[in-house]
Amino acid sequence: MQRDSSVRAVVPILIGASVMLSVAMGVRQSLGIFMTPLTADLAISVSDFAFAIAVQNLIWGVFQPFVGALATGWGYRPVMVTGAVLYVAGLALMAGAQGLLSVMLGAGVLIGVALAFASASMALAVTARVVPAERRSSYLGIVSAAGSVGALIAAPIGQLLSTEYGWRFGAVGFVVLALVMIPSAWLAGRVDRRPEAAAVTGGADALNALPALQLASRNLPFVVMSLAYFVCGMQLVFLTTHLPSYLLLCGMDPMLSATALGTIGGFNVLGSLFFGWAGGRWNKQALLGLIYIIRSVTLAAYFVQPPTPESTVVFAAIMGFLWLGVAPLVTGTVVELFGLRWLAMLQGVTFFSHQIGSFIGAFGGGWMFAALGSYDLALQLGIATGLFAGLVQIVVALLPKPPAPQAAAA
Repeated sequence: MQRDSSVRAVVPILIGASVMLSVAMGVRQSLGIFMTPLTADLAISVSDFAFAIAVQNLIWGVFQPFVGALATGWGYRPVMVTGAVLYVAGLALMAGAQGLLSVMLGAGVLIGVALAFASASMALAVTARVVPAERRSSYLGIVSAAGSVGALIAAPIGQLLSTEYGWRFGAVGFVVLALVMIPSAWLAGRVDRRPEAAAVTGGADALNALPALQLASRNLPFVVMSLAYFVCGMQLVFLTTHLPSYLLLCGMDPMLSATALGTIGGFNVLGSLFFGWAGGRWNKQALLGLIYIIRSVTLAAYFVQPPTPESTVVFAAIMGFLWLGVAPLVTGTVVELFGLRWLAMLQGVTFFSHQIGSFIGAFGGGWMFAALGSYDLALQLGIATGLFAGLVQIVVALLPKPPAPQAAAA
């Protein structure tokens, strides 16, 4: 069957993937607004809550490669719908939590598994399978941008409900939002019926899972991109988890946290669209390195002086522009190197590194704060590693390209 290049034919799939991603990422990025009231109510420490979020990110990363392989054999619809249901269950458990165990199981374990089944890697893999190759980078940027819209809705709703009625009402509001993921995942699952999903187009498409992993492990650009992705996760999850706490410590209005997270979400849309477009024109890995360097410089400029409402919004806007723009660049690079068949799995490998960084950003930041009484050391380490990773990423991106590997059929 000829590939249908009409975007209109796949709009329902793209809408489903976008909404699923938007809600999953928007709610997840806004959980930090519950840190202060939840820990006070349940008599647990900030580091306890940070550890639950860190576990969430680590589990997400550990499960992602296996879930990606599962989607190739089982189908995307059952995988994503399962993830949506688990997400709702995790939020509900957190909303009714009576202690650390419930928070850990709900916000940590269940939401972590759910994100592996029904968030960025799945949504972008679905997108890559159904859009024309020549416009793939731009459409990956569009769907990534949709992942930012959820924060514009989730953070203000959660903060408002939490302030007016208590953090449990805010968490219940997130449960209601998460219910939307179930029909969205079902709609995105139409990808399983598309002939494009079976197309063999790249260096790993003729391989089984293990040989595809071995091929990727020998590819220097893939390895460096995966390791540098660690810094991305560390910086961003540190912010989503600890920025609300930091602003409260500095005497800022609690609503400033929601404003900052919402601003990140809004500018995330612009950044994702831009880097999706840019990735179709310039070296994707060099753009990744540039993002890491600019992020690190922005972090240093903001945290070197006490925050103000104005500096916080400007900081959030810059970070938001640089936030999910990495997603279309990473996904596009994996497709170019290895093809479509194992995209979700290999993208999951890179994301595992990202989530190790996320674990350290969430838990390490909380641990250092508890031990030292400030976030200074955590910030210094995050900025230094970000600059180093960005420079290495750019250097490797500009190396002469080796001949494309020839994959033998398994």
